[in-house]
Amino acid sequence: MTASSLRGPSDPTVQPVPASVVEQVDAADTTLSNPKRAVVALGSNLGNRLETLQGAIDALEDTPGVRIKAVSPVYETEPWGVEPGSQPTYYNAVVVLKTTLPPSSLLERAHAVEEAFNRVRDEHWGPRTLDVDIVAYADVVSDDPQLTLPHPRAHERAFVLAPWYDVDPEALLPGRGTVAELLAAVTRHGVEARADLELRLPE
Repeated sequence: MTASSLRGPSDPTVQPVPASVVEQVDAADTTLSNPKRAVVALGSNLGNRLETLQGAIDALEDTPGVRIKAVSPVYETEPWGVEPGSQPTYYNAVVVLKTTLPPSSLLERAHAVEEAFNRVRDEHWGPRTLDVDIVAYADVVSDDPQLTLPHPRAHERAFVLAPWYDVDPEALLPGRGTVAELLAAVTRHGVEARADLELRLPE
């Protein structure tokens, strides 16, 4: 099976998978050996937030060498690090996936998905249509400035820990401990479950 046949119908909202990623996946596809488990956090506070999060999930699933295994409930979250009321609230979710991509290629794809939804990186803590952050990749611990693993602030953010715990109550954050213990140690203030909203697991 070729990488292009894995991608399914073309989606005009998503940029093509970079050739370098396709080459790596084609190499991995010969064996599909040992896919790694990764956890990705999604957030949006501009535009149709729920539709954007679903689009990001579908775009990740359409990536060769990536399979979404679990999608969390949606949480509504006050923006982090800014004056209260100065920005719209975020919708946040977490997906668990299996991938044959190395972390650098998964990051490349995450950025491509952000850009497909017109993500602009002009303001630290600024509002954004879409955030796609790799929280953890297998048990990798790395201080690479391009991609620090696990995410350096995930252990203190309820908007990552709460949805992650919902889909994997036994989860571990490498080097930090169990997600359950970390979640118990942080405040959930401003992080509310939205039972009326739902994201679909791609078919």
